[in-house]
Amino acid sequence: MKNNKSIIPVERIERIILFVRGHKVILDKDLAILYGVTTFNLNKSVKRNLERFPADFMFRLSPEEFKSLIFQIGISKKGRGGRRYPPYVFTEQGVAMLSSVLRSKRGRTRQYRNYTCLRSFATDTVLS
Repeated sequence: MKNNKSIIPVERIERIILFVRGHKVILDKDLAILYGVTTFNLNKSVKRNLERFPADFMFRLSPEEFKSLIFQIGISKKGRGGRRYPPYVFTEQGVAMLSSVLRSKRGRTRQYRNYTCLRSFATDTVLS
């Protein structure tokens, strides 16, 4: 078996899980890092396959949630090179679906290798 450098520690996954609207979710930018793709390409792939992402798989943060997130985790403001639009967030089902729409072979491979880590969505640990 090859080395396990591409397997991400569970602790790192747990730190990026947020609790929003009663759901455990992961931000698009954090998933892009995990999959080894850019946030732009991740979101482009999602937009091309919107029918595969119902509201319980993925949703966009409201302006108020986005403002709170900027304050809590330090996303830079729009005028300083930061995001112009609120990010998408993905539930456990959305994360699994994302692996099927990403065209990056590296992204798909990483998702499968890290699937057990991403199952931390199903645990009772809630981080926000």
